[in-house]
Amino acid sequence: MPMRTIDDLDLAGKRVLVRSDLNVPLDDGKITDDGRIRASLPTIEALRERGARVVVCAHLGRPKGEAKPEFSLAPVAARLGELLGTEVAFAADTAGESARATVDGLADGQVALLENLRFEPGETSKDDAERGAFADRLAALADAYVGDGFGAVHRKHASVFDVPARLPHAAGGLIATEVGVLRRLTDDVERPYAVVLGGSKVSDKLGVIDNLLGKADRILIGGGMVFTFLKAQGHEVGKSLLEEDQLDTVRAYLARAEENGVEFVLPVDVVAATAFSADAEHDVVAADAIPADRLGLDIGPESGKLFAERLADARTVFWNGPMGVFELAPYANGTRAVAQGLIDSGAFTVVGGGDSAAAVRTLGFDENAFSHISTGGGASLEYLEGKTLPGLQALED
Repeated sequence: MPMRTIDDLDLAGKRVLVRSDLNVPLDDGKITDDGRIRASLPTIEALRERGARVVVCAHLGRPKGEAKPEFSLAPVAARLGELLGTEVAFAADTAGESARATVDGLADGQVALLENLRFEPGETSKDDAERGAFADRLAALADAYVGDGFGAVHRKHASVFDVPARLPHAAGGLIATEVGVLRRLTDDVERPYAVVLGGSKVSDKLGVIDNLLGKADRILIGGGMVFTFLKAQGHEVGKSLLEEDQLDTVRAYLARAEENGVEFVLPVDVVAATAFSADAEHDVVAADAIPADRLGLDIGPESGKLFAERLADARTVFWNGPMGVFELAPYANGTRAVAQGLIDSGAFTVVGGGDSAAAVRTLGFDENAFSHISTGGGASLEYLEGKTLPGLQALED
């Protein structure tokens, strides 16, 4: 079903509630990566240019229905204002007196940010009536709704699913772009199609591996999840991260891949350390010979070369999850090698998910060297699993 865009709505002088994804990492109240704020700017600026009164709503972290100061969006409002080059009014609550007064004070082209949606229990409630009551209060602040928080569209939350049903609605530019990219990974794939999966847990990626076994030409596995694959093949993994309860599932995936002609690429070496620390003693060891008293914290240099080789001829690449603990310098090289491999391939490259996107920025890569950096890790994965995403369903007409 088609989704309307902001070009299809008359928004001049109207109060427009924009659901953005501003869920940025904070350290002691300071934003450590503003990538998601930057990604939200084009839609907000487009609404300002159309003379809308822009009311931005978003969540931060998991305050679980309580107003907790450490999850306040106040630092985000300040950064958003800096990036827009204009003051952003900040409401001290989400849909209460402060929100109403803040919205009432907006002139055409001005922007406000409401306090963290998840300070309200109704935002994430499983109870339709409780969620609906909060959606009524949010919808009362606006004349139209624009969904632009792709990172939240897999959630059946009030601001994502219920509010669009109560207002004229459209998809923002970010969601329209993300959906277009994901269609290129599912419906209209240029081959060879390679998928690189990392991160800590196999269980987080089960659905996507299951679905991709019928779509991808090769699947490269790194990160903490790789040790469950190595163990499934009968290798010693020492003290490395391991999901024992997934071993049978992983064995079944490896067997299915062989039957379907999908190439599974696993590391041939790993960086194994005595402890989870940058200062720990660490060495490169063969992937099938990890010492019993060590834990793997990155793919090794030969694996980095192997992965780059298996990406070189790809025409489409989707990457989700780092290859190691990239935040610690000794264990960043595998992730660096994969990022460079994507760039060198010349393929249509999609970096999906918060950790991979953060790694790209942390390791100093030019974001423009990749075809697309997704703002929605979980949402991207669920789309690739073939699931219906409530936030996209709500925007369809």
